Amino acid sequence: MTGKIPDPIRVGLASGWKVLDGARQDKDLSLEVDVAIIGSGAGGGIAAEVLSRAGLKVLLLEEGGLYSSSDFRLLEAKAYPELYQESASRQTLDKGITVLQGRTVGGGTTVNWTSSFRTPPDTLLWWQENHGLATLSIEGMRPWFDKAEQRLGIGPWQAEPNGNNLVLERGCQALGLRHARIARNVKGCWNLGYCGMGCPTNAKQSMLVTCIPDALSHGARLLCRARVDRLLADPGRKRIASIQGSLLGTDGNTPTGRRFSVRARQVVLAAGAIGTPAIMLRSGLADAAGQTGKRTFLHPVALSAALMPEMVEPYNGAPQTVYSDHYMHTQPLDGPLGFKLEVPPIHPLLASVTFPGFGIEQLQLLQQLPHLHATLALLRDGFHPDSRGGEVKLRGDGSPVLDYPLNDVIWDGVRRSWLAMAELQFAAGASLAMPLHERAQPVSSWRRAREMIEGLPLQALQARLVSAHVMGGMAMGDDPARSVLDDWGNHWEWRNLAVLDGSIFPTSVGANPQLSIYAFSWRAADRLARELAKG
Repeated sequence: MTGKIPDPIRVGLASGWKVLDGARQDKDLSLEVDVAIIGSGAGGGIAAEVLSRAGLKVLLLEEGGLYSSSDFRLLEAKAYPELYQESASRQTLDKGITVLQGRTVGGGTTVNWTSSFRTPPDTLLWWQENHGLATLSIEGMRPWFDKAEQRLGIGPWQAEPNGNNLVLERGCQALGLRHARIARNVKGCWNLGYCGMGCPTNAKQSMLVTCIPDALSHGARLLCRARVDRLLADPGRKRIASIQGSLLGTDGNTPTGRRFSVRARQVVLAAGAIGTPAIMLRSGLADAAGQTGKRTFLHPVALSAALMPEMVEPYNGAPQTVYSDHYMHTQPLDGPLGFKLEVPPIHPLLASVTFPGFGIEQLQLLQQLPHLHATLALLRDGFHPDSRGGEVKLRGDGSPVLDYPLNDVIWDGVRRSWLAMAELQFAAGASLAMPLHERAQPVSSWRRAREMIEGLPLQALQARLVSAHVMGGMAMGDDPARSVLDDWGNHWEWRNLAVLDGSIFPTSVGANPQLSIYAFSWRAADRLARELAKG
C-alpha cells in the first residue's frame, strides 16, 4: 500500500501469482510452456492477456524488474535507473540522439506520457501501396483500435490543459494552426505530471495494471530480471527450439551467474524495436534478405524552449494534452519531413542533461523553471526516399546500439521545426525563446530567432535531439525479399516465431506509436490464439 492507495501488483502477488525474480534464484531454471513472450511492454502485455485467456500456458520474460505503485516516488534519480534502458541515457551510435525506452515490467507503457493516437490513415495507405500490406486498411484496423481503446481507458482528456500545453494551444490559435486535444489512457487521473516516473496512483492504464495482471490471474507466469541472450533454432524443422538467457541481479544489469532455458511451442518477440532485432542478431538468425535491424525509425525530436511571463510550472499536470498536426500534412508524405507539435514535461534532471549550456549559464536558465515552456517536434521519418532510418548493431559484448545517421533530410526538418516552434512561442507571448542547440542564445523576438536559427550549424552533439519512439527493424511486408515478417507479424522463415512490438512497422507511424502497437498486437495475438488452439 502507498497511504490509502491500493497496490494491485502487491495484492496479486499475495494472492499467489506465479512470478519469479531472476535476482532471487539460487539455481538455473528450465521451463516449458505453450507460449513464451519476450518483453512485457505494449505488445507483450496485450499478447499475454489474449493468449492466457485462450487457455494457453504463457510465460512472460522481462529484462527489467517488477516495480509497482508502491515503488513510484516521483523521483528522477530513483526512476531512471530502475525503469529505463541505460538509466534514460541510451544514445545512438554517434551520441546524436538520446533514446528513452522503458526497461521494467510493463515496458514503455509504465513510463510513457499516455498520449494515444490511432495510426494516421495516410500511413496505413502508404503501407498498403508501398509495402503490399493490403489487409491493413482503415476499416480493417478499426475494430482493433476500438478494442484497445475500450480495454485501456483511452479517451479525450476532459480537464483543462496545464500551463505548458496551454502555451502550445495559445500559439496555435494566434497563428491559425490546426490543433486538438490528445486522448490519454487513464482512469481517475490525479493530474500529477510525473507519468514518466511510474504512476503512483495506478491511474495510467499501462500493461502493468491492466493486461499483465489479467494474464497472471489466468495462470500466466512472469520471469523478470531475465535477459534473453539468444534463440536456438532447429533449421531442419524451421522452428525456434529454445530460448537461452541470463538471470540478473537486483541492479537489473549484472548477471548472477545463473541461467535459464525455455522451450515453447510458440515464441513471441516483443522486446522493442532495438531489443527484438538485437536478439535475432545475437542468435545468428537474421532474415535471408538481410533486413533484420535495418530501417529502424525514431521520430527524431527537436525542441525549442521559451520563457513565459506567466507561471507555466511544466512539471505539474498531465504532460501532453494538446497537439498540432499542421506541419504534418503541408507537403507530400514522401516530401520534406513533416512534424507533429507537442510539449514535453520539464523535470530538473532530464532538463539539465538536455538543455544547452554549462555551469552558471545553465543554472540561470533552470532557476527560471516555473516560467519555462518547451515545444517539441516529432519528425515523421521513413517516407522520403532519403529517410532510411538507422540500423541496430551489436557491440562487442552483444549489447545493442542504434546507428542512426543524421543526413540532410533530417537536418532540413529540424531547422524548419525550430523556426515553426519559435514563431509559435512568440505568438503565444514568450519573452525569450531559443532552440535546444549548444550555440543558441535566448532571443527576444521572432525576427531575431529566425536570423539565429538560419545560422546555426546542423551537427550532431550541437543540436540536442531526443526520441521516445523506436519503430521498425523487423518490418512487415508482402515479400520475404524485402521484409522480415508477414502482415500478421509472423517471421517469414521461422514457423513458430512472431513479433508483436513497434519493430513491425515498415516506416515510422507519424504519431505517438503506443496505440498502434496495442491494436496491431491485439489483432495478431487474436489470430495466434486461434491457430494455437488447433494444436
